[in-house]
Amino acid sequence: MVATGLFTLLFPLPLLWLLSCWWLRRHRGARWRLGSGRRLFADGPALRREENATRALFVTAHPDDEAMFFAPTILSLAQARLWLLCGSTGNYYSQGDVRKKELLDSCLVLGIPPSNVTIIDHRDLPDHPSVEWDTQLLSALILKHVKTNQINLVVTFDARGVSGHLNHKCLYTAVRRLHSEKKFPEGCQVLTLETVNLFRKYISILDAPISYLRSPDVLVVLARKDADLAKRAMQCHHSQLLWFRRLYLFFSRYVVINSLHSL
Repeated sequence: MVATGLFTLLFPLPLLWLLSCWWLRRHRGARWRLGSGRRLFADGPALRREENATRALFVTAHPDDEAMFFAPTILSLAQARLWLLCGSTGNYYSQGDVRKKELLDSCLVLGIPPSNVTIIDHRDLPDHPSVEWDTQLLSALILKHVKTNQINLVVTFDARGVSGHLNHKCLYTAVRRLHSEKKFPEGCQVLTLETVNLFRKYISILDAPISYLRSPDVLVVLARKDADLAKRAMQCHHSQLLWFRRLYLFFSRYVVINSLHSL
């Protein structure tokens, strides 16, 4: 019975591999919008501007979110002006000072200069999986950052937070509130990173045709050299490279694929 269950689980993988090879070959060179070798498909209203006019703010919760989850989108915006706002120092295990340095190193690899990285260290925004962050405080901090830097694209987690972390979900709630109350400047777009099920999350590039068929507003699939760059950014987070995160780098689709939806 165990063998039958394992076969049922693994049987689709060769078919997905063949489908992925066909899909990638078919779409090679098809409508990339933001940089050679990087595939960014934008079928909806998102990212309609020329890349060099984009001023993008990535709103994350912890040091390493930018590399674990958003690296494909960040790398696909290589010619844009990029900022990152991190909601905490990642001090859950009292490693905040170390993790701040690791974040700056990772952002350099991804093309975000240290001067454009802001790390919030506020007692009401602790790194904790069961603490709900203050939405009003978060909204005020995000909006100030958007207005100060004339941001016209905000990218953050969706309502499920990719990993289900409560801090991730709180960022979405804050951004959604600003958007629904029309607090963002006119023309400022918001993209949220799609949460996928556990099976899709850990089949790496094999998820590319599935993501495409589900028609997100924006789909980013990295070329191999850029996927290596995303992994190198994550490797800057030495304090977080436990055995399961090393496996994550090998299997996670978020290292090579981002599917995003517009608010």
